[in-house]
Amino acid sequence: MLGAAPRARSSAGGRYGEGVAGPAVAVRGVRVGYGSFAVLEDVDLTVAGGEIVAVTGVNGAGKSTLLSCLAGLHRPAAGTVAVLGGPPRDDAAFWRAVALVADEPTWYPGLSLHEHLELVRLTHEPVRDWCLPADELIEVFGLAGRADAVPTDLSSGQRQRLSLAAALARPSRLLLLDEPEQSLDPGFRKELAGVLREYAGHGGTVVMATHDLDFAAAAGARLMLIADGRMTVPGTTGPGP
Repeated sequence: MLGAAPRARSSAGGRYGEGVAGPAVAVRGVRVGYGSFAVLEDVDLTVAGGEIVAVTGVNGAGKSTLLSCLAGLHRPAAGTVAVLGGPPRDDAAFWRAVALVADEPTWYPGLSLHEHLELVRLTHEPVRDWCLPADELIEVFGLAGRADAVPTDLSSGQRQRLSLAAALARPSRLLLLDEPEQSLDPGFRKELAGVLREYAGHGGTVVMATHDLDFAAAAGARLMLIADGRMTVPGTTGPGP
């Protein structure tokens, strides 16, 4: 999956959730379990349009599971999930509005880094909303010296930068990022935080799972914590908003 999903090739019927009032993300009473073990229990989360939210917690706390629910890749056993005014759904309109960076995608054999970014943008034409052109992304993400390389020849950190760049090479209204800081050096994490602030400044919404509280702070994110399957505000014992 490059940024979001390669299925998003057309924009029939207008943009997903366009003109819908209310929060960009609304999670209510969500429960996800495996057998008798509850990964998420009665989780609530509201994220406004243009907001950045960072979900923290130990490994296995349920951060990735929550992102999967927001992307429609996992159906909760109880509760409701609304994204941009409706339930997540696996179709072109939804994936035109939502970009997901989680596991490393499968790259196209023989295509260079630059060609991957151009392909992502091409499949989302016509571009009517904010995004960055391929050449600028390559500069911003520190990949100028590798623009003609194929992804399999890149280091793990460079491939992570490419995955993130691909998510920003096409317009979207919601970015779902699962530990975007992984394999990135501390200096570039600050650069990425600035890019996310710019994305939010143009009206985009970001929900990310992260272990790096400094990175979250640099992005201006509102912190939420998942512990024992429940969502809280760090430093409190009550449920999160």
